[in-house]
Amino acid sequence: MLGMDLSPLRTSRDFRLMFTAGAVSGFGSFITYVTIPFQVAAITRDPLMVGLLGLCELVPLIVMSFVGGALADFLDRKLLVRGAEIAQTALCGVLLLNALSDEPHLWLLYVVAALAATFSGLARPALDAMIPRLVEPEQLPATMSLQSLQYNVAQLAGPALAGILIASVDLAWVYAFDLLTFAVSLVCISLVRAVPPPGDADRPSLRSVVTGLRYAKSRPELLGTYLIDVNAMFFGMPQALYPFLANQLGGPKILGLLYAAPAAGSMLATLTSRWSGKVHRHGLMVVVAAACWGLGILGAGLSHWLWLTLLSLAFAGASDMISGIFRAIIWSQTIPDHLRGRLAGIEMLSYTTGPLLGQVRSGAMARTGLGVGGSIWVGGALCIVGTAVLAALLPKFVRYDGKDGIARKKAEDEAWLTRSATTPG
Repeated sequence: MLGMDLSPLRTSRDFRLMFTAGAVSGFGSFITYVTIPFQVAAITRDPLMVGLLGLCELVPLIVMSFVGGALADFLDRKLLVRGAEIAQTALCGVLLLNALSDEPHLWLLYVVAALAATFSGLARPALDAMIPRLVEPEQLPATMSLQSLQYNVAQLAGPALAGILIASVDLAWVYAFDLLTFAVSLVCISLVRAVPPPGDADRPSLRSVVTGLRYAKSRPELLGTYLIDVNAMFFGMPQALYPFLANQLGGPKILGLLYAAPAAGSMLATLTSRWSGKVHRHGLMVVVAAACWGLGILGAGLSHWLWLTLLSLAFAGASDMISGIFRAIIWSQTIPDHLRGRLAGIEMLSYTTGPLLGQVRSGAMARTGLGVGGSIWVGGALCIVGTAVLAALLPKFVRYDGKDGIARKKAEDEAWLTRSATTPG
């Protein structure tokens, strides 16, 4: 039951290349993910100013999630991913040059954050729609677990190394390391074969976006994954407070540990995820895992000891990964390929807006009488309450059984192909 299924890596050359690209690039990106908030905190010494980074990223992500999703259903998905990766590489170069200046510009950090979100919104739907095309349908649970592993390794090692680098070298060297990882990633992506859109693909338009939204609205299992995750991340995402929490618990040298602790829990959940292929009550698992995430965040906020804070964050990370695995299985097994890009855009909107707004929430609440710890534990408690309310309002989602997921997707794909073949071109 325990362990991981590595068959997608053995059987798919293109998936191996994308897995490598994501692992290397993600490692460097998580270093920068820690470094930018640290730099903002060092310049302003204001938790709200750190939280506002999330607000800068929010609007571009909202817009580009729909644009990127529509493009992913019309253009070669590999080309979209590679183009966005080149743009992200250039932005990393801007951060490097800014760090080398005598007085780094604060405004430039916000601009880069917004542009990075723009290109992420362009690429992520294409990437999410691309991966299921590289493996066999029955390999999707294993593929989702491997994708989670890739993310966890980067999330664990990247922040840990970032904390060491920030404490020991100039910030320019930190950004230079990320720049090197982008170069490796671009080589791997370039070697992947083309991933053209489905036949008779819809042209990007407002109508095609609305088609995706209507489909998502018609599926209670999809709506449940979006709402449960947004609730959990909005109330339970305290990362904007990590630089200040680190100061309370031991200083900058432990900053990387705070970022890495959830990843350590996620890693443990991923490495023991073979059991997920045996579970069919996917909706219920998402609900339980989201509530456990809130419990872990509540514990981190109430703790006054570093070891207990890290343990609570690790428990939260494991819970979030379990939720993520089952949400990804629901998405990959049930959404027809001709809608995959647009639905991937909606998915990205759900799992990115929550954390970004959560950073603003946590930063704003920390400026009140609650303080840093109070902002964290109150958010965790509200996450649990919100999850319970949503579960009561979404009974079809809680009862969702994944046994019929692959069969339903296959039937919808075949119906689309039949309509495409009989429609005059």
